[in-house]
Amino acid sequence: MEKESGKSKRFGQRGEHLVIIQMALVAIYFFTPAWPDLRSGELYRHLALVRWIGLVAGMAGGAVFGIGGSLNIRKYLTPLPYPVEHSRLVDTGVYALVRHPLYSSQLFAAAGWTIFSLSLTHLIVTLVALIFFNYKASKEEAWLMERHPEYRKYASRVGKFVPGFGRLKA
Repeated sequence: MEKESGKSKRFGQRGEHLVIIQMALVAIYFFTPAWPDLRSGELYRHLALVRWIGLVAGMAGGAVFGIGGSLNIRKYLTPLPYPVEHSRLVDTGVYALVRHPLYSSQLFAAAGWTIFSLSLTHLIVTLVALIFFNYKASKEEAWLMERHPEYRKYASRVGKFVPGFGRLKA
């Protein structure tokens, strides 16, 4: 257990509950049936090219952000939003494009599947995930600003989940 100022952190103080919620959201996404089921309809066939482009773009973006983010931050990687003691601010690689590439990867992949399946239920879960990741990232950023005073300047230059979008005000 990590100690700060001589006190042990209790469960939840490093964001453990947020990791549990995130795992639940991923499970919900995977087990949610596509609704409406448009697979036998004309619209589904007519939009095949658009659906495939959306799927490939979402999965490719998810892979780039997920793999790139994991590799860039590998020494400090933790499932918790609370930064590890030995962390340094990483602002290179995909972290030069977005502040939270591991969250972006999940959102891009979910959006890609949502487009491909034309599923309203998956769209709803993806929007709930976006709201959740925005909240989780805000908690994480508060901790990062405490640990790394230069984080605010970095956040004013770099988008939150999508390059160019969600920069903090300087």
